[in-house]
Amino acid sequence: MSLSARIFIVYLLFVAFCSYFVLRTVMDEIRPGVRQSTEETLVDTANLLAEFLREPLLENQLQSPRIRAILKAYGQRQPNANIWGVSKLHVNHRIYVTDNKGIVLLDSSDIAAGQDYSRWNDVHLTLQGKYGARSTLETQGDESSSIMYVAAPITHAGKIIGVVSVAKPNRSLQPYIDRTQRRLGLLGAGLILLGLISGGVFSWWFSRELRRLREYALNVSQGQRAILTPGLIYSGELGQLAKALESMRNQLDGKAYIEQYVQTLTHELKSPLAGIRAASELLQTPMSEVQQKKFLANIESESLRLQQLIERLLNLALVEQQQSLQAPQNILLKPVIESLLDTRSARLTRQNIQLQLQLDENAEVYGEKFLIEQALLNLLDNALDFTPSAGKIQLRTLRTENGWIIAITNQGEPIPEFAMPRLTERFFSLPRPDTGRKSTGLGLSFVQEVMTLHRGELQLENTQDGVCATLRFPH
Repeated sequence: MSLSARIFIVYLLFVAFCSYFVLRTVMDEIRPGVRQSTEETLVDTANLLAEFLREPLLENQLQSPRIRAILKAYGQRQPNANIWGVSKLHVNHRIYVTDNKGIVLLDSSDIAAGQDYSRWNDVHLTLQGKYGARSTLETQGDESSSIMYVAAPITHAGKIIGVVSVAKPNRSLQPYIDRTQRRLGLLGAGLILLGLISGGVFSWWFSRELRRLREYALNVSQGQRAILTPGLIYSGELGQLAKALESMRNQLDGKAYIEQYVQTLTHELKSPLAGIRAASELLQTPMSEVQQKKFLANIESESLRLQQLIERLLNLALVEQQQSLQAPQNILLKPVIESLLDTRSARLTRQNIQLQLQLDENAEVYGEKFLIEQALLNLLDNALDFTPSAGKIQLRTLRTENGWIIAITNQGEPIPEFAMPRLTERFFSLPRPDTGRKSTGLGLSFVQEVMTLHRGELQLENTQDGVCATLRFPH
């Protein structure tokens, strides 16, 4: 199981447990909270009624038709109220009044008049000067039938002369409790879903960043060009790990690169150095002037070969070590190609090469100008090396669906089949037709590296009467 999956599972369990605990606690607190609020309202109502009923109680007017008519009218009222989405169609308070001995004198429901309520807590505690309240089941065993009773003393001259009690069935509060629980349930489910989505997104993001680090490390281990993409985080532990990997790659690449190139350079320098040494030894012996000029020419030729080898090796090392373009810009190809042709004009004239140009005025690529110029020079020099005198070289720029291409086609012998897959290998070279000598074998390797940096492609193929080298640049 992946690390991101484990993190998500732990996060899922944590969110589920916390959500259950919080929602369960909140749900359990809704019912007593609503009842406490209702009880507070009943206290106010009972005390208000106690003030209104003091005079009728003192004057023995509680049983008067007027008060009965008021209570009856109250019981028949239809509020038609819409309270936060809950309809209230009738009143459901019960009101009864007792004397100072707990005998019921007045009952709005006409079920307890004359009965002794002095044992009920609401009346009993109020007569003792305490806060009187009780909750009683209307039907034994049915919790939903409970009724809250809150009493207030009726006082005169500092003495309790009676008790007024207000009752409210808890079932009338249930719609509000259900509505609150339902809304909280939906809100809680939404929050849980949001939390899970957030956890999933975080796990995906974390997994993606780890996967990028893994791919980067694998590319480094396989010796491929590897770049830490800008999307990777650069802060915190992952950022530190990314920087540590990059630093390790730079150090390892540098050591391996130096070792590899020292070995390669040593091998390639042996041949020209041996030729120079042999020629210098022979020059120390008596010989004719013609022979001396011949050996001096050999020394000059081998020295030039050494210089070219070192320069091209340094250029190739530079571009191979470069992980990304340093100063990319939009480059018009026509003026660049024309400028490069000017540098080879003398050779073109000497070889009597016929040049055919098909350059689009709008041809433009995005890249590093110096590298593109060097790549084109390598291809142009190759074309000149393998084109016979009075031959043709054609340069074209073409637009495709995927970008621009530069094609350099020269007349000459086709590339042998065995050499095709090895053309971009370092130090692999074919003999030149005119001299039979090989080049450094680094030019096409350099071009290949330049195109890789530009996310492009180098293609080499035989044509009907020569060879075509194509550079494909993406949009």
